[in-house]
Amino acid sequence: MEYLKPIVVAEIGCNHKGDIDIAKEMIKTASVYCKADAVKFQKRCNHELLTEKQYNAPHPNPVNAYGKTYGEHREFLEFTVDQHKELKEFCEQMSIIYSTSVWDLTSAKEIVSLMPQFIKIPSACNNHFKMIEWLCDNYNGEIHISLGMTTRKEEELLIRLFEDKGRSKDLIIYVCTSGYPVPFEDVCLLEIRRLRDAYGNLVKQIGFSGHHLGIAVDVSAYTLGASIIERHYTLNRTWKGTDHAASLEPEGIRKLKRNLDAVFAALHYKKKEILDIEEIQREKLKYREY
Repeated sequence: MEYLKPIVVAEIGCNHKGDIDIAKEMIKTASVYCKADAVKFQKRCNHELLTEKQYNAPHPNPVNAYGKTYGEHREFLEFTVDQHKELKEFCEQMSIIYSTSVWDLTSAKEIVSLMPQFIKIPSACNNHFKMIEWLCDNYNGEIHISLGMTTRKEEELLIRLFEDKGRSKDLIIYVCTSGYPVPFEDVCLLEIRRLRDAYGNLVKQIGFSGHHLGIAVDVSAYTLGASIIERHYTLNRTWKGTDHAASLEPEGIRKLKRNLDAVFAALHYKKKEILDIEEIQREKLKYREY
């Protein structure tokens, strides 16, 4: 198997707490300190995504709420398309890739207008075929899709849609378990091998979106064939919000990137039987019959 250089996506999501200055600080830290390859936000049109009842209901976990209702909470955390444009431009200044997960058709159209390098479809929306078909027809970049809480049948229908649209080589599918955080026994790393065997010749790449704790699992995901590793990212795991506890702080993202690059450098066969670095040791240490 050929190993591609690993790509680390630091998913900011809504961990910016609705503050664009915090979002920019997270971008700068991800680029300068962590050396991540990309950051990823989220975009929702909440009145389109939620029913009136859902919008006006209280947040299920009030301690994490930024509004009196779930809808108000979501609106507080939402950036406008102009703010996303500002964040994309800041990413370009910081030499890091900007991307966003889109949860509905309106948000997809808004983010496409910014022409990002890739757009992500979250697990919750990978059966939103109207939105996905529109993206296939109107967006020329990579489309990344997580497969959390998805049946094999739904998975097959999704891949077939991209084949029918002639876009499967722009598709990157992610192994993902939808939970926050996910216990190790539910990470199910060998799903990477299954997806690679089933669709590796059809899609562009296989990715891994992890919601577990620590970074050991991610290196294993890479060695199994997931060339893109996405992790939730925060500046402080104790901040208010539902995703912070399952996120990596800057030091975690930095170590993840460092470790993946080290493994990439090591994952190959010997170019010759005795490496140059071994020659002097062989001369000095190798047993000889006299």
